[in-house]
Amino acid sequence: MLDQRFDPAEAEPRLYKAWEENGCFKPSGDTSAQAYSIVIPPPNVTGVLHMGHALNNTLQDVLIRFERMRGKNVLWQPGTDHAGIATQMVVERQMAESGENITRRDMGREAFVDRVWEWKEESGGAIVGQLKRLGASCDWSKEAFTMGDRNDPDNNMMRAVTKVFVELYKKRLIYRDKRLVNWDPHFQTAISDLEVDQREVPGHYWHLRYPLADGVTYMHPIEDEDGNTVETEMRDYIVVATSRPETMLGDTGVAVHPEDPRYAGLIGKFVELPIVGRRIPIIADEYADPDKGSGAVKITPAHDFNDFEVGKRAGHTPLNILNATAHIVDGEEADTAGIPAEYRGLDRFDARRKVVSAFEEAELLQEIENLKIEQPFGDRSNVVIEPWMTDQWYVDAKTMAKPAIAAVKEGKTKFVPENWEKTYYNWMENIQPWCVSRQLWWGHRIPAWFGPAIDSNGIEDRDAKPEEFVALSEEEALAQAVGYYGPDIQVQVGPLMGGTGFVDEETNLLRYSEVTIKRDPDVLDTWFSSALWPFSTQGWPDKTADLDTFFPTATLVTAFDIIFFWVARMMMMSLEFMGEVPFKDVYIHALVLDEKGQKMSKSKGNAMDPLELVDEYGADALRFTMGRMAGQGRNIRLSKQAVEGNRNFATKLWNAARFAEMNECGAPGEIDYTRVESPVNRWILAELSQCAAEVSKGIEDYKFNEAAGALYKFIWNTLCDWYLELIKPLLAGMDDAAKQETRMVCGYVLDESLKLLHPFMPFVTEELWERRAEGRAEAKGFLMHQSWPSTEPFTDEAAAEEINWVIDMITELRSLRNDLGVPAGSKLPLTLVNAGAEIENRAMSHEDVLKRLARLEDISMTDTTPEGAVTAVIGETMSALSVADIVDIDEARKRLDKELAQLDKDIKSTEGKLSNEKFVSRAPPEIVEENRERIRDWKTRREKLKAARKGLEGL
Repeated sequence: MLDQRFDPAEAEPRLYKAWEENGCFKPSGDTSAQAYSIVIPPPNVTGVLHMGHALNNTLQDVLIRFERMRGKNVLWQPGTDHAGIATQMVVERQMAESGENITRRDMGREAFVDRVWEWKEESGGAIVGQLKRLGASCDWSKEAFTMGDRNDPDNNMMRAVTKVFVELYKKRLIYRDKRLVNWDPHFQTAISDLEVDQREVPGHYWHLRYPLADGVTYMHPIEDEDGNTVETEMRDYIVVATSRPETMLGDTGVAVHPEDPRYAGLIGKFVELPIVGRRIPIIADEYADPDKGSGAVKITPAHDFNDFEVGKRAGHTPLNILNATAHIVDGEEADTAGIPAEYRGLDRFDARRKVVSAFEEAELLQEIENLKIEQPFGDRSNVVIEPWMTDQWYVDAKTMAKPAIAAVKEGKTKFVPENWEKTYYNWMENIQPWCVSRQLWWGHRIPAWFGPAIDSNGIEDRDAKPEEFVALSEEEALAQAVGYYGPDIQVQVGPLMGGTGFVDEETNLLRYSEVTIKRDPDVLDTWFSSALWPFSTQGWPDKTADLDTFFPTATLVTAFDIIFFWVARMMMMSLEFMGEVPFKDVYIHALVLDEKGQKMSKSKGNAMDPLELVDEYGADALRFTMGRMAGQGRNIRLSKQAVEGNRNFATKLWNAARFAEMNECGAPGEIDYTRVESPVNRWILAELSQCAAEVSKGIEDYKFNEAAGALYKFIWNTLCDWYLELIKPLLAGMDDAAKQETRMVCGYVLDESLKLLHPFMPFVTEELWERRAEGRAEAKGFLMHQSWPSTEPFTDEAAAEEINWVIDMITELRSLRNDLGVPAGSKLPLTLVNAGAEIENRAMSHEDVLKRLARLEDISMTDTTPEGAVTAVIGETMSALSVADIVDIDEARKRLDKELAQLDKDIKSTEGKLSNEKFVSRAPPEIVEENRERIRDWKTRREKLKAARKGLEGL
């Protein structure tokens, strides 16, 4: 006997454990079946489940369970990302909080990396357990980690990453260069754009006067508030504005637009840079915007990405003024820039105050503008990020992007929704070199060693960069070094690069007899190893059966913000090393927002914890909510009420199963549709067939909301609200054959509904599969391994016409009663006017249902409308409901008139809003569609009320 209600807290862990113990998530291994695979976007090993994860993994699991039931050889590849900077930060913080009074530098690299591995093995990967709570049916026996397994001497993940780096280096697709990077002064490492958090903060623009050199002056126009020139004044300075005044110490020029008439005569002239006293040129460059500020821009190539490009075009040598901790440099770099002694060693913000004070004292500070500015912060360190020039390793992304662009254009990989292709092309066609080195200890260490450069005579070359030895192993690097230095120089690996020998008398330079090469201390960007995920997880660089079977994958489900950081890079790497695209489809899901359409964040207090929702309503309710709301290109507005509503949907299904149990509707397995005779049973089989087709097409087309919507409509409305009510007379009747047929069909339709719903709501459906027929899971297998319902169409037009007539009659009579204010307990006489024999037969065949569900006293047939009756045409049937003795007709008219007037007002107001081009262009698409839907609903309602109002005429 089924319990009164489904208890997710008890059932979900029990069912998941049973699935795992029985190997339900493993591929079938059927080599004759079509392979279908998805790789999970690996969450950070430090991560916890958030709403984005809940949506992303729900949709993946829907696809996986759907294809598994369709008989494919399915693999959902799980794993986690080593998350270099995040994991290192967690362990360092843990060490600080433990009271050990030791830092990673005190501990040393090898010991610290061991400590991180220990943390990972003991505490990392909590998100895996959280994904299991969501119902994710990944093959956990194949769980991967982007750093591999440190206890595995044949660590294929490590080998894969090393091989890729070395091969790309040999092809000159990886190289070392000094360029600007996002530098985190706290962690002292380069970080990716995705790890930079642009925040709007209170700030300033300091408007600085740079004196013109060589006595140059010019006439500068003075404008009024409307931008009209009212006078001119002679100036011996040019004004620039900056939010980072300290960077002026490294300025190499001032840029003006080549067509800006104000400064045309100054191009080619110089300014005397205050504080440092250097002469820097005024150059023409279209980067300068004449309509922004003064139209003149200070150029600091070493500390601004845009300025770097301007400086490169102008042939300027960048001047670095900051060190790794964002203090003003000292020594040779400071000497070159001309930085005074009192500025050297200052923190950047102290230097800022000092620079501003110096400009103020020299009367060169024109104004300070207070305003909100966009400032880059490290998302982990929460310190301001600096564009900083350092030597880093780069991938030639421009070259590697070409085949990846072509693959999408040729349709080898398609984006869903298609509009994301434009984003992909835009990023890929404007791609910059990819900085892949990080100044961390946790991660894949770069397989490169450095040694002192020598000339062709074996003498040190002080002007050359250190020689690079990129190799699969230290032994191979040593062999390369021996080949470079020759047999007369002894080579070894050590912690410091250098060498010993004797001074050559002719050159006064060192001729080496012994050289020490040093391994690069940096590690690779986390995204580098993630870019190999679709094939490294299947055993590459080895040729494995899994690689042959499950690569390329079928679908990637991910968010739009990592199309560039991950999707594009997987495309590049797979095409380079596997010769084909890594996935056929890329489904880009939308964002999960709060119910007001705002981004969720802890600071706003509107963040929702998916695990709390699972605790309160069950995983099925959250999953089905995500599915119902996952429309293509439409952000999800999530509320607890929506999740609660879908918990109620699960309850409705559970109660339907209890009804079936109480009425002995068992689990018949397959049935022969041709032997079903009752119109209501043939009707529900046709409705089931249509639902199966709609759900299948919805999932196939990644229209998850349409699939879930079809399920909701069929199970809640068609099955529970109508079919179970319509069959009550048959189940209670004396016709044993009809009763037996109805029990069989009801049980069959319920089981097929469980199969269709299973990808979205796996727990309650699996529980009902077993509980409706004890021992069925053991005898026939779990629900997740049952065959997907047939999508072959089954129709019966006569049955559909008859049952839909009954449903429409009940629906319209209920609506009419409600519109007229008929008390709920009142039973009214119904007269069908000039109905005809067919309608009369229908009415009599379904008399019990009509009277019970429409609250009717009796049903009669006449040629004329009875007095005191309100009429309505339902289908082609004139129906007269006698209400004069029950309803206050005048009050009913007033109420209907009032509601009609309000509807007219609402429709007019909303149509006016939608006719406003500004509103339609600026509002989110889902809001525009929501307003259009409201108008459609209001107009439908208005027509119904008008019909009811017309029916009152003459009463």
